[in-house]
Amino acid sequence: MGLFGFGKKKAKDDAVVDDEVKADDELAEDTEPEGGESVDGIVVLPEPSAFYEGRGETRGPWDVNDEDVPDYDDYLDLGAYYLPFLKGIELRIKANRSSKQILGATITYGSSSLEIEAFAAPKSMGLWDEVRADLLEANSTASEAEGVFGTELKLPVHVKGGRTVTTRIVGVDGPRWMLRGIFSGKAAVDADADETEALNRFFADIVVERGEEPLAPRDLIPMHPPVSPAERKAAKAKAEGEEGENADDKHLKNIPDQPKGPFDQDQQTEVKTTLSRGPMFSEIR
Repeated sequence: MGLFGFGKKKAKDDAVVDDEVKADDELAEDTEPEGGESVDGIVVLPEPSAFYEGRGETRGPWDVNDEDVPDYDDYLDLGAYYLPFLKGIELRIKANRSSKQILGATITYGSSSLEIEAFAAPKSMGLWDEVRADLLEANSTASEAEGVFGTELKLPVHVKGGRTVTTRIVGVDGPRWMLRGIFSGKAAVDADADETEALNRFFADIVVERGEEPLAPRDLIPMHPPVSPAERKAAKAKAEGEEGENADDKHLKNIPDQPKGPFDQDQQTEVKTTLSRGPMFSEIR
C-alpha cells in the first residue's frame, strides 16, 4: 500500500487483536456504507479504515518543535512550511489576485501534482476528520479509501475540456495545525507508481511551522514568498553580525512583503511561477 506500508499490521504480536477487529469490521459491513451516510442532512462517518500513526516520531509531516524533526536547513522556506528537496520537480505558488498574498503551493512531478495547504487547528483535537466529513457531504461522488496517510478521499473533479480527473485528498493533523495534500495525475490513481511513492515521501518530509499568532480553526497559516536556503543563511549571518542575537533562529522574521494575519482560503487566486535557485527546484519558464 505504498510508502509506509499502511494496510499491513504493524506487529505479529497484534495478530489476535487484528483478527478480532477484522471480524468486527465484517459484521459491520451491512450497517456502515463506504464513504459515510447522510442522516437528516448530516454526514455520519464510518470508523476510519486505517490510521496514520507515528507522526512526529517515525514519520512526517513534521512540526518544527518535534523532537525528531529532520534537519530542514536546506529546505525551501514558505513561512507556513518548509519544502524538502526532490530532483525534477516544479513549484508553482498560488496567490490572491488583488493582495498578492500567498495561499499555497503546488508541486509538479512527472505527470502528477501535489497541492499543499496548511491550516490552523484546535489545540485539543485534530481537524482532518471534520474537513473530511464536510467534503463527503458537499460532494456526492467523493469516497473514502485506505491509504498511506490513513483514511484518504477520492474525489473526481471536472476540468476544462469536459474531462474528469480523480484527485486523492489527504490530511494529517499536527500540533495546532493540519496539512492537506491534494494529489492528481498518476499519484492519485496508481498506488504503486514511482511518482506516487516520490510525492508521498515528499509530503511526509514537509516541516510545518504554525507560529504563535492567534488563528481560528481552518484559517490558512500565513505564508511568504519562497526563501532559498542560501538566502536564509545569508540573512541569518547578517542578523548575527548586526545584532549578535537570535543566532539559533532558522526562520526569517523580516521577510519582504510578509503578510500578517490569517488568510481566507475562499479568495480568488492566481498561479504564479517561481524560479528556483540551485538544485532545489527546476526552473519554470
